[in-house]
Amino acid sequence: MMLGPSIKPFRPTDIAPPQKSAAFFRWALEGAWPGLIWATFWSAAAGSLEAVSATLLGRVIDAVNSATPATVFTVHWQLFAVFVAFYIVVRPLIFGLNTSALSLTIEPNLFPLILSRLHRWTIGQAVTFFDNDFAGRIAQKQMQTARAATDVVSGSIETIAFGLASIVGSVVLMLAINGSVSLLLILWVIGYMLFIRSFLRRIRGASAARASARAMVTGNIVDTVTNMKTVKLFAHSKYEDRVALDSMEVFRDKAIEYGLISSWFRFSLMGVAGILPVMLVGGTVWLWSTGSATPGDIAAAAAVSFRLAQMTGWISFSLMSIFGNMGEVEDGIRTLTPPYTLTDAPDAMDLPRVKGEIRMEQVSFAYGRRKGGLQEVSLTVRPGEKIGVVGASGAGKTTLVSLLLRLYDTETGRILIDGVDIRTVTQESLRRQIGMVTQETAMFNRTARENILYGDPEATEAAMIAAAKAAEAHDFILGLKDFMGRTGYDAFLGERGVKLSGGQRQRVALARAFLKDAPILVLDEATSALDSEVEASVQHALSRVMQGKTVLAIAHRLSTIAEMDRIIVLDEGRIVEHGNHAELLALGGLYARYWNRQSGGFIGIEDKEAAE
Repeated sequence: MMLGPSIKPFRPTDIAPPQKSAAFFRWALEGAWPGLIWATFWSAAAGSLEAVSATLLGRVIDAVNSATPATVFTVHWQLFAVFVAFYIVVRPLIFGLNTSALSLTIEPNLFPLILSRLHRWTIGQAVTFFDNDFAGRIAQKQMQTARAATDVVSGSIETIAFGLASIVGSVVLMLAINGSVSLLLILWVIGYMLFIRSFLRRIRGASAARASARAMVTGNIVDTVTNMKTVKLFAHSKYEDRVALDSMEVFRDKAIEYGLISSWFRFSLMGVAGILPVMLVGGTVWLWSTGSATPGDIAAAAAVSFRLAQMTGWISFSLMSIFGNMGEVEDGIRTLTPPYTLTDAPDAMDLPRVKGEIRMEQVSFAYGRRKGGLQEVSLTVRPGEKIGVVGASGAGKTTLVSLLLRLYDTETGRILIDGVDIRTVTQESLRRQIGMVTQETAMFNRTARENILYGDPEATEAAMIAAAKAAEAHDFILGLKDFMGRTGYDAFLGERGVKLSGGQRQRVALARAFLKDAPILVLDEATSALDSEVEASVQHALSRVMQGKTVLAIAHRLSTIAEMDRIIVLDEGRIVEHGNHAELLALGGLYARYWNRQSGGFIGIEDKEAAE
């Protein structure tokens, strides 16, 4: 049973993550403050018990001094009753509530709260964000930042609130004994804080460098494991080992730098801590010698000074951890919080179900370069029209599709679907209108059922199986069996679908697109990995699915698009020819050269005139 206010672990926020540490923590902790205040209160209450314990100890010693063994319990029974109640009831209860607040309210809920917010922000980034980094490094940064931020908060509550309450209580106790001794404690606390401040700045920077190096190690290793088949085929195990070892060596150097600073910090702090008992106990003994303090005061001062001196070791370790984690948070902030480069308009609306008219008006996009991409492309595709897209590598085919999906924004010109500028609608609603099957099929390491249902998570089992049958995938899926013994549609496909052949992956991707049933269908070499027999059956299925849809089909195998309503030929980012198959052959231009040079149905090696 949880006591006190709770923290909703997956509470969303619409605010972008700030890039300054303090503002980032306010963003990350939004909605969690009642639970944090609750935990801080009980941590401070537990810290204040240190001074109460020392005070009671002093009172007991003075009571023993002021009475005989025969009368001490009868004269001071109330004091001993308070002493017993404090240690058996009050102290365990407060420490239990403190532990409960941290272990039940803070730690299990804060990590998923921060991680979910970071993950939501990250998946909203444009594709260029992921193109420019390691997948493993991004994942590592999310986990690292959420864990480190959680540790900063829980460590601050557990250490700073507890420690400050202990110090304040000790100052109050010393004031009750003598103002001069209390002043000594205050001066020591000030010196202690200045000393810590000078070291922790260096620890923070060293921790950030160590975290960055650790994430690079993870990124390199994940990159190697992800491409393990290529590593094996090129016999580059030693090379990849060297890449990993180089990044590990950098991490080791950064870890040693952090360790050196940490070691000097701990060593120096123990010396500073040793001064405190000398000051407080020595000062109180001197007061006793002048008649200004009792033996109980000496015992109380000793208990407080020894406890605070011991606490400095724990506090120093905790503060090192807090500032070390702060460095990791700041390192994660630099990677994960850049503002979006591709955003919905403030007044963007959802795009309703469309008929499928596509119009490109003087569209240009060159990825920020002077050349490449598309140059002043104008194209109108009527609803239900089937368009083939042909061109040499680098001619702009993929760019055309990426702009239609608004993975990038046009640099000039605009794209309209059913007369609506795609920049005025939400990206999610736009992409729901477009089904796509690519040459590089994307599979999740989930069941065959989940991979197909990705096209429509609300689809029925019957609809899902019908889509698999239409894609010629049903029969081989029934024969699947994974390493856990799960079979058929319940079998896991492995990371990126490695358990399947290339043709099988494309058939699952086709089934997913069939199930999505979007009014616009984009096929990017959708049957390139299929053998001739399977391709014939899938093409037949495709022809059924394409009925009533607007289709853009990119192909090097020209026979797959020869029956399209119209074919456009791209060269150096421009549409240089368009027409149906017969018209383009009669034109005797670039398309005719491609067709004549095909061997086995593929575009051959283009000469310099056709190459980009």
